[in-house]
Amino acid sequence: MAKLKLDLHAIYNRSDQIDAELNRIVQEAIQKKIELVEIIPGKGSGQLKKKVLRFLNQGHIKKLYHRLEKDDKNFGRVFIHFRF
Repeated sequence: MAKLKLDLHAIYNRSDQIDAELNRIVQEAIQKKIELVEIIPGKGSGQLKKKVLRFLNQGHIKKLYHRLEKDDKNFGRVFIHFRF
């Protein structure tokens, strides 16, 4: 199964760029019919992960994917599952 990966470490302090990258990766997954996207906000204080989850829980974004999974073994990863 193909998957996309987005590592947010490099842009952790640029809020507008984070939203743009999250939007881009979701749209790319839909266009290419990729069923799994891995987002790496990193562990840190947890603020970046909260921002990612808030973005993904917006109504217009939430309707685009099937489900969201927080990695129980690695706090610094989030998976978005798509169904095509």
